[in-house]
Amino acid sequence: MKLKFYIFLFLLTSAVFAQQKQVETSIDTTKNKIGAEFKLTLKTVVSSKSKVVFPKQKTFGPLEVIQSYPIDTVKKNDTYELIKKYGLTQFDSGKYTIPPVKILIDKKPFLSDSIKVEVAGVKVDTLQQKMYDIKDISSSDNGLGDWWKYLLALIIILGIGAFVYWFVKKNQKKKIEEEVYKTPIEKATSLLNNLEQKELVQKGEIKEYYSELTDIARNYIEEAIHIPAMESTTSELIAAIRIASTKKKMTLTPETVENLERVLRQADLVKFAKSKPLDFEITEDRNKIQKVILTLDNAIPTEAPEEIEDQLLNEAQRQKQIRIQLRKKRNARIGYSVAAVIFLLVTTISFLIVTKGFNYVKDNLIGHPSKELLEGEWVKSAYGNPAVLIETPKVLKRMDTEKILPKETMALIKEMQLFIYGSMIDNFYVTVSTTKFKQPTDIDLSKALEGSLKVIEAQGGQNIIVKQEDFQTNEGIQGIKGYGTMSVLNPATKTSTKAYYELLLFKQDQGLQQIMILHEEGDTYANEITTRILNSIELQRASN
Repeated sequence: MKLKFYIFLFLLTSAVFAQQKQVETSIDTTKNKIGAEFKLTLKTVVSSKSKVVFPKQKTFGPLEVIQSYPIDTVKKNDTYELIKKYGLTQFDSGKYTIPPVKILIDKKPFLSDSIKVEVAGVKVDTLQQKMYDIKDISSSDNGLGDWWKYLLALIIILGIGAFVYWFVKKNQKKKIEEEVYKTPIEKATSLLNNLEQKELVQKGEIKEYYSELTDIARNYIEEAIHIPAMESTTSELIAAIRIASTKKKMTLTPETVENLERVLRQADLVKFAKSKPLDFEITEDRNKIQKVILTLDNAIPTEAPEEIEDQLLNEAQRQKQIRIQLRKKRNARIGYSVAAVIFLLVTTISFLIVTKGFNYVKDNLIGHPSKELLEGEWVKSAYGNPAVLIETPKVLKRMDTEKILPKETMALIKEMQLFIYGSMIDNFYVTVSTTKFKQPTDIDLSKALEGSLKVIEAQGGQNIIVKQEDFQTNEGIQGIKGYGTMSVLNPATKTSTKAYYELLLFKQDQGLQQIMILHEEGDTYANEITTRILNSIELQRASN
């Protein structure tokens, strides 16, 4: 189907459209203010063979041409509707007549209709409206621009990141399991050393220091002697220790119990009466607690064999619990690491979406076929005879035209070569063809363009909008370019896609060179590819 695009050169007919040529004239408004634009429209419906020349005047009678709009071409069956618009204005109030203008259709003149318009002045009432002096020149306001939006987005993202980091660290501290020690005395000794490393006294946090110091002592007593020390007052705890020492036959001196009671009461004064001991007193209290703990540990009698067996069983259970806790810690670390990576990824993507846009992120992370073509390794090569030197994202594939074209068509051709990349339903489609005829042929490029559009319609192109203009290569070779939009029907899915195309045709003494580019409309990367391809075109002139 794609090769039918090139058969049009040999299947064009010489039928003439017997349609009456005429010019329709219209204007958007017949009354306007001084300096405002009147939009004059000239429309003609002609056959495909007709050549129409619209006027290139700077004035239409008393009105000045301020804008000459490009010609719009709409294909309707076998005819073309050409629409030319002019922007006219007048800076003096009054009533004017736009005279008829001459349009050449196949070198025959046709006149447009004359139109009367009125230009109304601006009324200024100096009695009712207060007049003011001309203001002094003021400096322009540069404004903040859009940079503050990006800065605000960055601050919000950083704030979210800081909050998540703080929240995770806080939960980590809450979920850290208490370190497991083999014996109560090992735990108490370690906690006392850690307390000194915190340097609470040097920081002036005396209340916190005494609170942790007495908690260490109470925890040891509770775990080693099995007294509810954490829930007892100082008096209750001291009384419970004296009772326990008698029951357990612990050899405690009165001095040991008195030292413990003295430190506990000192701590009560610090916590509840805002007392502030001197530095040497704090050091003595810490040493007394350490000595009391060591003395109590030495005074505890050795356990019986049955108790040792129970202790071993408890130790096995404790080791199992340790393994469970370590596994939970490891899983927690993995979870936090994964959460941190996900957060950084989401934060980065969000920042890029805010600053660069969603399409930028989508095209760079997910990928875009046209972007990959644009940024890939391009190939510059010569195709056909006479050669077309062109740079493309991919090498064009040679097609065998002899197996496709009919014999009666091939009988007219001296040489024809065709090269293609992609198809009309792909994201990007490029074709290059060169043809040399056996007999001298005067090729009408406008008719060739018309034949191309007919073949495109047969291949699934619908609602084709075409605009035509002259095209010149860097070497000065003249040709024509047809461009516009169409809907391309996909025969497999029965869906259509809006596409943009550019079709270049150059005639030689006995041949034709042709390039076509088609891609999805609105594809910015494809637009860049098209521009680069067109800028690279170099043509070899035909030789007999």
